[in-house]
Amino acid sequence: MIKTDVLVVGAGPVGLFVVHQLGLIGLKAEVVDNLDKIGGQCIELYPDKPIYDIPALPECTGESLTKNLLEQIKPFKPSFHLNERVQEVSKEKNNWKILTNKNTTFVAPNIIIAAGVGSFEPRKFTAEGTEKFENNGIFYAVRDKNIFKNKKVSIFGGGDSALDWAIELSKFSEVTLIHRRNEFRGAAHSAEIVRKLGKEGKLKIKTPFQLKSIEGRENIELISVKDDEGKVETIETECVLGFFGLLMKLGPIAEWGLNLEKKTVPVNTENFQTNKEGIFAIGDICTYPGKLKLILSGFHEGALAARACFKLARPNEKYRFEFTTTSKTLQERLGVKKTD
Repeated sequence: MIKTDVLVVGAGPVGLFVVHQLGLIGLKAEVVDNLDKIGGQCIELYPDKPIYDIPALPECTGESLTKNLLEQIKPFKPSFHLNERVQEVSKEKNNWKILTNKNTTFVAPNIIIAAGVGSFEPRKFTAEGTEKFENNGIFYAVRDKNIFKNKKVSIFGGGDSALDWAIELSKFSEVTLIHRRNEFRGAAHSAEIVRKLGKEGKLKIKTPFQLKSIEGRENIELISVKDDEGKVETIETECVLGFFGLLMKLGPIAEWGLNLEKKTVPVNTENFQTNKEGIFAIGDICTYPGKLKLILSGFHEGALAARACFKLARPNEKYRFEFTTTSKTLQERLGVKKTD
């Protein structure tokens, strides 16, 4: 049994930042995430994709943002429990008892759900021969764009991810973009760039086509695509990328007795508490009037939720708001070296 001040569910950017906010006010956090790595969707879906709306960082990637957040919370030494999912939650006196799928038991007065949109998995190809090549030629996310360098790459999809990666990979790979409709549903500016690259011969566009089959022995050698009229074409390719969106699953969170609204959790914007005392929700999973699904918004939500956790974790102490620029106590927690 692990006792802690707060159990944070989710190790994405918002979950990592709330660990920082909790540590500042002297609260210990344990973090559980069902992924096998820290960073949430930023690492799972777009580690190399530029992010432009993080304060004071004109541009960063999902990977660099995660690394910086981990560096920021080092002084607080949080424990991470990866590849682990919260299965059951029950109230015992003034604490929550939390059981995971690996039979780890946590006891804490506070739970902060920072699980993004819940657990997720990509929508996958259903065509013949696809299972054989999954993660060996077929990919649903780009974790390292260099593995596609100087290769023949077929990209399926018409949304932002498909367009963005078609543009990016066309810089050093032979790219064919395939979509089941003539019109793309991604950003108009990206679609315009893709069509321009197509006219210039820097990538190929196949619409309206869908995957029919994949062929090859140990590695992918070619794919067959079919249009709406049944016409079949073959394309030599070494890698196939599918961007069809995600299947979102709240999983056991749906059974916690929270007042769900369309797979999101309503919260009180004073402290981001749910309808259950001691259970808070921040980031994409929470909802309230005016909600913006931005990492920036999640940071703000985490700061307020952390202060509310203090009241339940330290009921006999009075919380005193302090600035890191002037508080010696906060600076000591951060490991700031004193200067004469």
